Amino acid sequence: MNTHTPPAILLIYTGGTIGMIENPVTGALESFNFHHLLSLVPELRRFNYRIDTYSFDPPIDSSDMEPSHWARLVHIIQESYDRYDGFVILHGTDTMAYTASALSFMLENLSKPVILTGSQVPIGMLRTDGKENLITAIEIAASRNAEGYPMVPEVCIYFERALMRGNRTTKISSEKFNAFKSYNYPSLAHSGIDIKFVPDRIRRSNGMPLKPHYLFDTNVVVLTLFPGIQQRLIASVFHTPGLKAIVMKTFGSGNAPQKQWLIDLIREAVEAGVVVVNITQCQSGSVEMDRYETGRQLLEAGVVGGYDSTPECALTKLMFLLGHQLPYEEVCRLMNTDLAGEITK
Repeated sequence: MNTHTPPAILLIYTGGTIGMIENPVTGALESFNFHHLLSLVPELRRFNYRIDTYSFDPPIDSSDMEPSHWARLVHIIQESYDRYDGFVILHGTDTMAYTASALSFMLENLSKPVILTGSQVPIGMLRTDGKENLITAIEIAASRNAEGYPMVPEVCIYFERALMRGNRTTKISSEKFNAFKSYNYPSLAHSGIDIKFVPDRIRRSNGMPLKPHYLFDTNVVVLTLFPGIQQRLIASVFHTPGLKAIVMKTFGSGNAPQKQWLIDLIREAVEAGVVVVNITQCQSGSVEMDRYETGRQLLEAGVVGGYDSTPECALTKLMFLLGHQLPYEEVCRLMNTDLAGEITK
C-alpha cells in the first residue's frame, strides 16, 4: 500500500449541535450551510488531506434518527468506499450511540475507519468543543500504521479526547464535554499532545470485501424493570401486536422479581417466538443469569443473556437480526455471538 498518497476523507454531516449557529434575533439554534465549515474551522486547511463533504438536506436532529437514515449512511459509505480512506460522520449526540451500534453491524467486513463525532456546543461559538472533536476525528480517520493500513478499521465514536468502540458506547451527560463513555471496554485511543492508539484493543480487518446491510425490523421494545412494577403494565408490553423481541433491563447481574406471573408472561412470549434478551440496568458489568436464583428463573424461562451489551447495542442488534428474517433459534444464537466486538464472553 502506498503510504505517501495523501489520505482522502469523506465528511458526512447528518445534523446536530455541531452544525448549528445562534440566530442573533431569537437566540435559537439553527442549522447553517455546512459549506461554511472552512470559515469556522480554518485549521482544516493545514491538513495534507483531501476532505470532501456530504450533507443531509435537510439536516436531521438526532432525536429524529430512524433506521432509514442509518441505511442512507451505509449507502453513502458503500457508494464512495473505494474513493476514500476514512469517513467522519457528524451527528447529534442524543442518538449517536444508537447509530454507531447499528452501523457496526450494517458495515460487515469494514476495513476503513468510520468515526462519529459531534459536540455539546455549536462549532461557531467561542467555547465550542466541536473544533477539537472534528479535527481529531478527521486525523484519526486518516491515520495509518507503518504498513499503510488504517489504524482503526471499525465504527467508533470520538468525543472529548477518547476514541471508543461505537457499539460499546453510551451517552452519559447532556451538559459535560465528556458526554460519552464506554464502561465495559477500554478506549481504543486517547488524544493529548499526540494521539496514542492501543492496537491490541482495535479490531483488525478480515480482508473480505465490504458487505453492506440495509434491513431492520423495529418491532422491538425496551422494558425496564423496577420495584413494584405492575403485572398489567408488563402484560400490555408482552401482548403488543406484532412484537418480535424485548430488551429487558434487569437488576444487577440479570435478576428479576420472583413473581410467577412474570415468569409465565416471559415463557408464553418465548413459546410464541418472541426473543427476550436480558441486559443489566447497571452502567458497567455483565449479565450472569446462573449466578442467583432470581436470574436462573429467567434462564429457565428461555430468556437470552445479553452479556455486557449496552442498551443501544442490544436494541439495534436485535433490529438488525430480525430485519434479515432469521429463525428464532438463529437470532438467539447470534445475540450470544460477538459479531462486531459488541460483547465480552
